[in-house]
Amino acid sequence: MTDQVTHQVTAARSVERIIQGQAVMDGAGVKINRVLTQTLQRRLDPFLMLDNFGSDKANDYIAGFPSHPHRGFETVTYMIEGRMRHKDSAGNEGLLTNGGVQWMTAGRGVIHSEMPEQEDGVMEGFQLWLNLPAKDKMRAPWYRDFNGADVPVFSTEAGAKVKVIAGSSHGVNGAVQREVTEPLYIDVELPAGASFSQLLPEGHNAFIFTYRGSVNIGDKAVATGRMAILANTKGADGVVIEASEASRFILIAGQPLNEPIAQYGPFVMNTQAEIFAAVDDFRAGKLGEEAQV
Repeated sequence: MTDQVTHQVTAARSVERIIQGQAVMDGAGVKINRVLTQTLQRRLDPFLMLDNFGSDKANDYIAGFPSHPHRGFETVTYMIEGRMRHKDSAGNEGLLTNGGVQWMTAGRGVIHSEMPEQEDGVMEGFQLWLNLPAKDKMRAPWYRDFNGADVPVFSTEAGAKVKVIAGSSHGVNGAVQREVTEPLYIDVELPAGASFSQLLPEGHNAFIFTYRGSVNIGDKAVATGRMAILANTKGADGVVIEASEASRFILIAGQPLNEPIAQYGPFVMNTQAEIFAAVDDFRAGKLGEEAQV
């Protein structure tokens, strides 16, 4: 259990708006609910994209995500259920399983594949794209797999069960910390009638996505499959979330970079010239090589 007294929210954020998401196809035809789309990148800076995938039909996911490039940001893949094999051009390989997290910093460039290692059953999870500050966009790639047991979990007196993927919640540090964007990424399971509070720095952009049940933030209900963008209310110090039924949601927050965003597919830089360079490097087979000064 954690000490609730030191983690009280005194001025709670409200819901600015509810987002439904868009049904898209990605990879080799994988069906995805794209919740955080390109039109929300500035509002939810430093986050660039959030995909929710989930199906018990193998044809919806079995083709996976064959080799594809990235440059200029980080990907965070959180597997609720299923098995996915990662391989990349930096020589990394890992198996993402139930409750596990894969954190990959593409930096100056990496080519990777994410392929299911199952032919039946449910595959469900999330992929978040986290932007890198301009000074880090051409840094060396980095990768780490965390199995379910590597991700810290705590419970509150109110009955919340919380997995801390990144940042810190109620004094519990997550699996990954980042200095500039300071991301918070938690998965919260709430029994019916229970509530959970989380302190959030003023000015950090934040949202929740409900993927089981339904929760309330103030007078706004956030149903299954919906994202709620939290208002950046001056003086607010956190959020209070109540479960109207047994529910599960992810809460994500971070410090905005307030830098230009130039994106072309899997490349996210600050200028169009940098995008052209990324495309040229990829076509020349040089993506991920040491930056030329």
